[in-house]
Amino acid sequence: MVLTQRSAASARPQAKESYIWDAGLKGFALKITPKGRKVFLVQYRAPDATGRTRRITLGKYGDLTVEEARRQAKKLLAELALGKDPATEKRAERKRKLTLNGAIDQFLEQHVEPKRATRTAAEYRRLIDQDIRVVLGTKTVNTVTHADVARLHTAMSKTPYAANRAIAVLSKFFNWCEVRGLRNEHSNPCRHIEKYREQARNRFLSSAELTRLGVVLQSPAVTGKCSVYVVAAIRLLSLTGARLNEILTMEWSFVDLEHRQLRLPRSKTGARTIHLNDAAIDVLRSIPRIDGNPYVVCGTRNGQHLVNLQKPWQHIRTIAELDDVRIHDLRHSYAAVAASSGLSLPMIGALLGHTQAQTTKRYAHLADDPLKEANERIGGTIHNLMN
Repeated sequence: MVLTQRSAASARPQAKESYIWDAGLKGFALKITPKGRKVFLVQYRAPDATGRTRRITLGKYGDLTVEEARRQAKKLLAELALGKDPATEKRAERKRKLTLNGAIDQFLEQHVEPKRATRTAAEYRRLIDQDIRVVLGTKTVNTVTHADVARLHTAMSKTPYAANRAIAVLSKFFNWCEVRGLRNEHSNPCRHIEKYREQARNRFLSSAELTRLGVVLQSPAVTGKCSVYVVAAIRLLSLTGARLNEILTMEWSFVDLEHRQLRLPRSKTGARTIHLNDAAIDVLRSIPRIDGNPYVVCGTRNGQHLVNLQKPWQHIRTIAELDDVRIHDLRHSYAAVAASSGLSLPMIGALLGHTQAQTTKRYAHLADDPLKEANERIGGTIHNLMN
């Protein structure tokens, strides 16, 4: 029928979307949704090789009269006849106006959440919300420059580690934008941003400190205040070199005592197998299981794992006189013992679940200890023979 004000006003919603196609102007229509919303649109075939059917919404009935919508439709169809594609131009205009805030929301939803570990995704979101959005959020994606990124990096100079991580996250975001056509290829503005020097923390527990920690874990001052699960978690962290979250979220179904392994379906670097030594197996066998709770390190809530080990750790390290030792330093200490025992860096990296060889290099100087001892014995033998 010919689309008129009367036919538009009298149109009633159906169970599914319905349309009134205008007999006088091909492609011009009024869409009525099941909820009664009425929208004018133009349907046409793309002028490119695909010839796909495309639609452009003109506006809502009520905001536009039928004649106003028809005039807009005629204008669009005239542009189409000249070889222009209004839908393509409209998408391009949306891209030009897309702010970094809007694109980052898509980046988090489509890339970070489904493809990164939970803790990594949370760290991405923290850096984005706390730092990146504040400085760059309102700028359009394709206008962010190298100078803008450098300004963000400089603004975070008092926290060099966080500043470097923010640039790394931002660089991944702009690479994602390039793939989706939101920026030109090879236009990542994070390129050539010189990172701040980071002070690597290499705190390892000495033999005496490890002994002291072991004694304290058995003392009434700890066992009387900390649960058996807290003590077991500290011991497992020390004996396996596992990450904190890997131990806290470990389920009994991941534990294979027969093959002496923990098979973690998720970790910071994906699925991972942790090998168990005799001491770690003894700890696992000593942990009481709670019916209905799948976790090894149980928390105070029914069916949940322990969430906060920091508070009891502060109590334990104070008694053990290890005030500067973080929980993560137990992992460093495991690696340090491995290195000083003569294990190669690739093997240490495999035990720790490192995906980058660079991460394991911090233990390189400790790996020289067995060589120094062997060299000393050889030199001593030769010296005795020559004298």
